[in-house]
Amino acid sequence: MSNQEVEVLVVGAGQAGVAMSEHLSENGVPHLVLERERIAERWRTMRWDSLVANGPAWHDRFPGLEFQDVDADGFATKDQVAAYFEAYAEKINAPIKTGVEVTSVTRHEGRPGFRVETSDGVIDARYVVAATGPFQKPVYPPIVPDGAVELQMHSSSYRNPAQLPEGAVLVVGAGSSGVQIADELQRSGRQVFLSVGPHDRPPRSYRGRDFCWWLGVLGLWDLETPAAGAEHVTIAVSGARGGHTVDFRALEATGIQLVGMTDTYDAGTLTFREDLAENIALGDANYLALLRAADEYVARNGIDLPQEPQAHILGPDPQAATTPLLSLDLAAAGVTSVIWATGFATDYSWLQVDALDENGRPAHRRGVSTEPGVYFVGLPWLSRRGSSFIWGVWHDAKHVAGHIATQRSYADYDRQARA
Repeated sequence: MSNQEVEVLVVGAGQAGVAMSEHLSENGVPHLVLERERIAERWRTMRWDSLVANGPAWHDRFPGLEFQDVDADGFATKDQVAAYFEAYAEKINAPIKTGVEVTSVTRHEGRPGFRVETSDGVIDARYVVAATGPFQKPVYPPIVPDGAVELQMHSSSYRNPAQLPEGAVLVVGAGSSGVQIADELQRSGRQVFLSVGPHDRPPRSYRGRDFCWWLGVLGLWDLETPAAGAEHVTIAVSGARGGHTVDFRALEATGIQLVGMTDTYDAGTLTFREDLAENIALGDANYLALLRAADEYVARNGIDLPQEPQAHILGPDPQAATTPLLSLDLAAAGVTSVIWATGFATDYSWLQVDALDENGRPAHRRGVSTEPGVYFVGLPWLSRRGSSFIWGVWHDAKHVAGHIATQRSYADYDRQARA
């Protein structure tokens, strides 16, 4: 592939890269997709064994292909999702080359386009689309020093309970990953401590419809900006065991010890913030607000859906919220493992152009970067709240491909004028 020329180079062959390929092809734009590992690699190797998609199969897919081996209201396993994207890439005949890593992208001097250095040679590309997604670099705060417990790991490295040494486990993070891992570990017989921060807590389903449907009809997927202070608030929702609403009261009832946000470590003791009650209350408020909005939608539109009054009854606050545990001697509590379900950072060190802000984050508007000719797709809130879901990536990619096609038309005019 040395010294190849391409019109559009797409970096990454996950859901974002596959979606870009489809829309570029539909616009008649020649392109190449490079993937350093395999198609949908993150679904294969950065997820725990029992993970399923957080949205039902009718929702978490591209429009052009249904899941063949999953019930429409079921939740695909991680392997089924990876197989789905492989099948989709084959269906659209996506020009994907795997096993090739992009190491740098720099702008040409005095002419359009970019020099792209890869593990398999140099590419001259007129446009570059960064489709590497948000899950590039696992991060967690350096609170617990190395050696303080037998094992520390990020949730992306967790696979199953047997992977951990004997003993209790602290799981830090109350998003979908944290609560599902904590629940799995408790069901395996472990004593689990779950550190709960700010979160949204939608119902898995309400009045016979999944929360994905409710967010759609209520227009909440199309919100273009998050509420102030909610840019990084996680969503606690689960498709495990057929799907269920995440309820911290129920988690406590199973034996999980809830604590506030993990704060400091000193001489074998962890301290937690006194914010558990507030975090749970805010999650409850988010949950109840969605129920009320759903009820108003049903009444306003005269839809015949079964009432579900019991869903509005939350029960007493968890005991951990009223009498919080504010410190934990890890050795005395038998904690041998800490799992950090604290998210990821992006890594665009290979993208050596003026497309990033001072913090190294993409500088863009709906995927169109500040560097002409460079684009992003596959990021949360790229254009709307739904951008982080599979179907949202597909629609974002359609917009980006359309922008590229428009820019190519102007370039074609210049070439024709010079001819």
